[in-house]
This record gives sequence, structure tokens and C-alpha cells, in this order.
Amino acid sequence: MKTFYKKIALTLCVFSMFALQSHAQWDSDKMHLTIDWQMNAPYSTDFADKISGWGMNFEGTYDIAPRWSVGAFINFHTNHKYIGRQTISLSPTESLTTDQQRSAYQLPFGITTAYNIYPSKVVKPYIGVKAGAVYTRYTTYYGTGGVYDNPWGFYASPEIGLKIFPFTNKRMGFHVAGYYSYMTNQAQTLTGEDIDGQNNVGFRLGVIF
Repeated sequence: MKTFYKKIALTLCVFSMFALQSHAQWDSDKMHLTIDWQMNAPYSTDFADKISGWGMNFEGTYDIAPRWSVGAFINFHTNHKYIGRQTISLSPTESLTTDQQRSAYQLPFGITTAYNIYPSKVVKPYIGVKAGAVYTRYTTYYGTGGVYDNPWGFYASPEIGLKIFPFTNKRMGFHVAGYYSYMTNQAQTLTGEDIDGQNNVGFRLGVIF
């Protein structure tokens, strides 16, 4: 299954490269790099559902038309949750009394595309979508040990945001966006509360070059 999702990601990245290269006249001024700080809140699972700012987003895009851009992205995020001391039933004859520190790490990557709703030179509102593969690692730390599961899955994320270029004749600008994302990853946890997909909401603040 992991190999399958890796092939999906590779195919998406290759598609993105060919889409960029197919543009007849390459113009470096139409190429942009975006670097964002990211805030993320999972809400479909209570494994590690605390909102956190432990994340970053990176994307490289090319303007293939006045309102359209395509490219590739990669981002990462970690959410945490502390569970106080409790007795956990591991089997009919086994139990464990401990507290828990849970950690959910996600690393999606793939292609991104955006459509500028209004083609202003200074403020560009847009809608976009990211799609690709995602690697996750769900870890439960307890006592001096821990258990984890690291499944792969498919990732899809629509977003809406603003690109702001306040400096005349300068490439540098600012980026703000809100997003929703869904991952198909399935994982097993220490308490037996299996994870079957995960929904997230969040926002990003960053710079564009």
C-alpha cells in the first residue's frame, strides 16, 4: 500500500513538471516560491486534536495564465494531546496504568493549483486546491516507552486566500490562506481507537518571492 501511494505522489509531481514545461515561453518572473507558517486543528479524531502552530508550508508555482498558476507543494505539521493517568485494557488478561503524551505528525506533498478571482496587481484573492500523498506518524508515549503507527494515504485540500504585493515593481509579497484538508490514512493506536481518515482545518501566514 505504501508503494501505491508513493507512485501516486511521483505521478502527480511528474504531471506538474510537464505542465510547467509545456508553457511555450518560460518566464522566470512568473515563478514564485511561497513559505508559510501554519496553524492546524484536527477535528475528526480525538487522538491528538489540540490546535497547534507546529507546522510549515512550502510551494513553488508558475503563472501559466493571468489567473491560473500550477506547481508543487510540501508541508508538515505536528499536533499533540496529553492524557492523564488512567488504566487501559490491552486484552482480556492485560491492562496498563499510565499517562499518555500523544503526537500526530503529517507530511503531505504533491501538486497545487490556484485561480485568481480578481486579477489585481496588489491584492489577489484566490481559490486553490492541493492534492497528493501524505505520510503520517501517530505516536503514543507512556512511561519510558511508546508505540506508533506510520501509514500512508491520499491528501486533498481546498483553500481560499489572499496574495498581497504592496511594493511596486517588487516580487516579494505576503500570503494568507484558510484551508480544509482530508487524509485517508488508517492507523492503530494504543487504546484500540483506530484512526480511519482525518479532517483538518487551519490557516497559513507567509511570504511570497
